[in-house]
Amino acid sequence: MEGVLMNPKFRSAIRSFRLRTLPLSLAGVILGAMLASSEFKVSVIVIVFLLLTTIFLQVLSNLSNELGDVLNGTDTPDRQGPEYGIAEGGLSVNDMKRLISVIATLCALSGCAMIWTSFGTLFSLRSAGLLVLGALAIIAAMRYTLGPSPYGYKGLGDIAVFIFFGLVSVLGGFYVCAHTISSSLLALPAAAVGLFSVGVLNVNNIRDMKTDSANRVTVAIRLGLRGSRIYQTVLIAAGWILLVVFAALYKPSPWHFLFLAVLLLHFIHLKGIWTKTDRALDPMLPLLVMSTFILCLILGLSLMLI
Repeated sequence: MEGVLMNPKFRSAIRSFRLRTLPLSLAGVILGAMLASSEFKVSVIVIVFLLLTTIFLQVLSNLSNELGDVLNGTDTPDRQGPEYGIAEGGLSVNDMKRLISVIATLCALSGCAMIWTSFGTLFSLRSAGLLVLGALAIIAAMRYTLGPSPYGYKGLGDIAVFIFFGLVSVLGGFYVCAHTISSSLLALPAAAVGLFSVGVLNVNNIRDMKTDSANRVTVAIRLGLRGSRIYQTVLIAAGWILLVVFAALYKPSPWHFLFLAVLLLHFIHLKGIWTKTDRALDPMLPLLVMSTFILCLILGLSLMLI
């Protein structure tokens, strides 16, 4: 075991997994599962497979993103973000392709197990719908920068992140656990998580504007630095408005506003967005990721316990 951990390719692969992004991808499904648990009896094993599938999807997205950027010449020595497996020389392109195949397979198997344990079959109408949605999620994860026409290079990444990290994550997590969507108000926290997730992507794109501009179009490049900062502010503010409205209307209780404690962290994040550039922006990514994760935990727990 120690030999595996010390293997350079293994360590490079772990870096390419970009584990610091996992809390963001887990935030939405955890919130969805908690919201479902506040109303229904939820199977623990379903939640386990839900979390595993989400982790595999995020890792698949990260690996595909890295490979796509390398093949398209976007990752250069001037890139402001951290170096991962291929850029640092620990993994070859073929190594990455094999790793992507393994993770994609694990993602599909875990997703099928999640649906099977939740609904008892893969052949019902509801199961088939979730299988289709899962296949679309895998395709979206891989095609962000990979393939002949990556949508991430056309400024469409923000839409995909909002849909899959927000709406699908929270509402899909709720549905898998509860077999129903009990209230239209659940769309509010789902959209809020989606907006915060788009914010994470936008910070990444602001940081990399100089190197992306050669062969990639992002919303940040289209808006420019000042426009991107305004966009980030709108994303965060809109997300908070949706959450406050949700807490006020969905099983109203003063205790359900405990998530407001995280607001200070988002203020600090926005201050950094307006005062930092290039590599100095990188700490604003984990700050937004972890604060959003904590926010979802607090909101979910308050609804489950109070």
